[in-house]
Amino acid sequence: MDLHEILRTAVRSGASDVLLKTGAPPGVRLHGELVPLPGAEPVSHAAMERAVDEMLDEFHNKRLTIDLQADLAYETPELGRFRVNIFRQRGDLSAVIRVIPAHIRSVGELNLPQVVETIANERRGLVLVTGTTGSGKSTTLAAMIDQINRSRRCHIITIEDPIEYLHTDQRSFVNQREVGYDAASFASALRGALRQNPDVILVGEMRDLETIETAILAAETGHLVMSTLHTLDAPETITRVISAFPEHQRDQARLILASVVRGVISQRLVPRADGSGMVPAVEVLTSTARVREHIADKDKLRDLREVIAQGHVTYGMQTFDQSLMALLSEGLISRDEALGNATNPSDFELKLRGIASTSDSRWDDFERRGPAGDTKSKVEIERF
Repeated sequence: MDLHEILRTAVRSGASDVLLKTGAPPGVRLHGELVPLPGAEPVSHAAMERAVDEMLDEFHNKRLTIDLQADLAYETPELGRFRVNIFRQRGDLSAVIRVIPAHIRSVGELNLPQVVETIANERRGLVLVTGTTGSGKSTTLAAMIDQINRSRRCHIITIEDPIEYLHTDQRSFVNQREVGYDAASFASALRGALRQNPDVILVGEMRDLETIETAILAAETGHLVMSTLHTLDAPETITRVISAFPEHQRDQARLILASVVRGVISQRLVPRADGSGMVPAVEVLTSTARVREHIADKDKLRDLREVIAQGHVTYGMQTFDQSLMALLSEGLISRDEALGNATNPSDFELKLRGIASTSDSRWDDFERRGPAGDTKSKVEIERF
């Protein structure tokens, strides 16, 4: 089985990732589970070399030789676009290939909260989309950029490594830069973007302090900056950004971050109850007076999750547990998956049983209004 046959089978089956390893059958990640590709034989050394040679160009071949790993995008007219990481293990080559859908889905198609569209409509400030690897961060950012592209006349610059989703000009003018090909680094490309008359800047990842500082500066000076972090939830995201600064700068960093953050969207993909795929559980923080106060004051930061929970009805914010409760009440996920992904499983289970807990105040308004503003009774939630 050659590379194209493997990718064709993966795309047809709806897999999100393909794993290739010398001496082992190809594996695919299907609805979050890693399974062997049906009927596939172990990948020989020669077959792995041929597959890698087919995906590598001269630039990334040099990078693989020097760094012993390489990130790149691979595209074929027949199969579409893929994000690829090639690396060595025990002297042999391996590759992990992410399938990038050709169609950029909207916020609604992704089953994301409506407030995500509101955040995308911000004209300035910092928006962070966070989560673990494979949680859908790039897909959410693509949906938000596509919404801006279709609705506003502005200049959008993306800085990625590699470029994943391709955006064609709609109402906006879109320039996509790939680190290694079009820019030396995220930080240098971001500095350059400030001189390129942008309205919106997408930074694929904030990997170091220089990139974080420049992103915050760009947000301060009137641009909308979007980026990602590998953090689990909104409070951890704020803490991670602040802790990136030297200790003597952290108090000032808190104040500046409080003023520029417009939204933090944290995601976890949860298997659907009917086995048809995955659905995102989403924690959303938006900029309100109370949120800014809790970010600016290090003694209040620990209470930020409670502020998010209580801002559901008025501002559209929600915690992971509130999101999971909504998905469960709609029948999209199972009880076991909801409990397994809950931030506070004990509190979540007590709520399912209809037993009041010490933190029950966060659910008061959530019981009366669902995530889209629809009324839900206490009985409807407790029936699980």
